[in-house]
Amino acid sequence: MTRPVLSHLGLILACLVVLLPILWVLRTSLVPEHASYAKEIFPSITLDNYQALFADKNFGRNYLNSLIVAVLSVVLTMPLAAMTGYAFARFRTGGRLARFATLASQMLPPVALALPVFMLYRVTGLTNSLTGIVLVYSAINLPFLTWILMGFFESIPEDLEGAAMTDGATRWGAFWRVVLPVAAPGIMAAAVLGFILSWNEFLFALILGGSKTATVPVALAALQTSNGVQISQVSAGVSLAILPLLIAVRFIQKYLVQGLSFGSVK
Repeated sequence: MTRPVLSHLGLILACLVVLLPILWVLRTSLVPEHASYAKEIFPSITLDNYQALFADKNFGRNYLNSLIVAVLSVVLTMPLAAMTGYAFARFRTGGRLARFATLASQMLPPVALALPVFMLYRVTGLTNSLTGIVLVYSAINLPFLTWILMGFFESIPEDLEGAAMTDGATRWGAFWRVVLPVAAPGIMAAAVLGFILSWNEFLFALILGGSKTATVPVALAALQTSNGVQISQVSAGVSLAILPLLIAVRFIQKYLVQGLSFGSVK
């Protein structure tokens, strides 16, 4: 009897440790700036911080920019990652060298690519455009998502495709009608991870963007003024920034859990 109670208490404590910073950010976003560091939990509740973000800081445009680049980068990357991961899993395309190169590309620090990418974008006129940010996010996420999907496809028995091709399906037809539906949980999990990576990315959005294409992380960083950090407005922005992630995970939680454990058991 004692062991289950202690286990539940430990889980509750762990949840509090994880949730406390988020709850404190939410609390700070709902109090005036002068009460941000007050000892009282809610000295007074106000929505002025949220109103100031949208009225004075044009945060609505930044929010829309982040949604556009995150969604479009996932839409652009997922088909390429699925086909590349399938080729690696089934045909060993490029051999071990191609796989290693795909994995090694994630070891390169993004700051090492910042200057070359900026010079390339400056020549091609893609700076200060959402299209340019979408393209660089897609290029950055493609190796990572390819590696994830390769593991999912390797976990799918090849007999399923063989049976489909025996019934007259082509290799592409078997991939489209058999493999993709079976791998749907893994694909959804990879898409969510790609969305999170694009949504949270800061460096390239700062370097390649401008005032009209600033995303949420860039807009939050700009809240540092000569008088210091506007902590209440930053907290309001952070509270709004995590909202799409919570909604996405809530609606596809089942697929996300299945997908993250898809390749763990063969």
